[in-house]
Amino acid sequence: MKRTGLLLSILLASAATATAGRQAPLAAPQQALHDVYKQLIEFNTNPTNGTTAAAQAMAKRFRDAGFPDADIFVGGPRPEKFNVVVRYHGSGGAAGPKPLLLLAHLDVVEALKADWSPDLDPFVFTERDGYYYGRGTADDKAMAAIFVANLIRLKREGFTPARDIVVALTADEEGGGSNGAAWLVNQHRDLVDAAFVLNEGGGGSLRGGKPFWNAVQATEKVSTNFTLTTKNRGGHSSLPRPDNAIYQLAAGLAKLSQFNFPVQLNDVTRAFFAKTAAIETPETGSAMRAIVANPADAAASARLSKDPRYNSMLRTTCVATMLSGGHATNALPQTAAATINCRMLPNVAPADVRDGIVRALADPGIEVSPAPAMAASSPSPLLPELFGPVEAITKELFGDIPVIPIMGTGATDSRSFRRLGIPSYGVSGLFGDPEDNRTHGRDERMLIKSLDDGQEFLYRLTRALSK
Repeated sequence: MKRTGLLLSILLASAATATAGRQAPLAAPQQALHDVYKQLIEFNTNPTNGTTAAAQAMAKRFRDAGFPDADIFVGGPRPEKFNVVVRYHGSGGAAGPKPLLLLAHLDVVEALKADWSPDLDPFVFTERDGYYYGRGTADDKAMAAIFVANLIRLKREGFTPARDIVVALTADEEGGGSNGAAWLVNQHRDLVDAAFVLNEGGGGSLRGGKPFWNAVQATEKVSTNFTLTTKNRGGHSSLPRPDNAIYQLAAGLAKLSQFNFPVQLNDVTRAFFAKTAAIETPETGSAMRAIVANPADAAASARLSKDPRYNSMLRTTCVATMLSGGHATNALPQTAAATINCRMLPNVAPADVRDGIVRALADPGIEVSPAPAMAASSPSPLLPELFGPVEAITKELFGDIPVIPIMGTGATDSRSFRRLGIPSYGVSGLFGDPEDNRTHGRDERMLIKSLDDGQEFLYRLTRALSK
């Protein structure tokens, strides 16, 4: 009896050990999302490989779920960079309200296995320690997979929206090219025209592992580059002179590093600082309230500008990112050049930014490249019909935390829609630790719980906005 009891104990312990490392069975919606997510991550959709295989695989999932071919579009201007657009018809028909567009991109930035941890492959979906690992797990295949899984779920549930729901999964967002959202807008406006757009760019922030605030991106900065160039007659390096192309450029860059564009608030950044003041330290919160009351408040601006995140919300920023000069080790340089990357506030003219750079340099000998022609992209209005449901669902799922409008300092596909006057919002319900942001970097990952919560958040929001 003792030997039998001992053997039984060993077997039970072994079974318990095996079970401890295994995730509990997923609910049907979460399992469907898991399968789509895994499939998307394991497509290497970097700029060289393209997105066509992934787009076709998602189209097949929709066909298998009963979506007719007439409601599925797969295409693009380049055979390796296809997009997929799927329409779920509402009861309103052509005379009904404009559609809700759910937008995400399929392409990812390049990732090399040699740059990741030895036991991780960026294009092998890996589940470990409460995270999903892989390139695109955060940017932006989480939202792409959620939109696919949720739309199929709505169809299987027999949900009838009042407005059409359109899912658009695009190519070329990371490369800033014209093969994705911009191409759809220009060549197939009828497929993606909408009352408003839900896209990446927002999301929740964790503090101490708990939801702290939920951000909705309602506008974003516009990126452009200027080239600064100095010229010189050069000569032999054994006969140096005060006039030197590299020194002249360096002196100009030193001036530019001390230059700040003026503070300019819009409806989104004004709301951002007003709401964030309540959850910041007393000193920073006071500065935020002061800058909202008076954007010319120098003391408040100086206080907030110490934090690069807040500084980027206050003004247009320009920074040197690349440098070149000279042609031989034993010759005085005849040319030196620097690339200046500017993140311009919405509706700021590139020509005005160029004028600011010229004033900061204060040297007519430094040539500044011409300002590019760029379409304006106004902030999206803070619509109650969008923010009301977002706030209600945030409270239901994550507790009494604030929903805060933000201005994105990067670039997303929303810009193609805002230029047409279509309100676009970065909102996901995906929460992460801001101190562990691995987007575009080594060992990109997504919290498993965050993915599941984001799926439920966007499921409820899609239903609410399409009624």
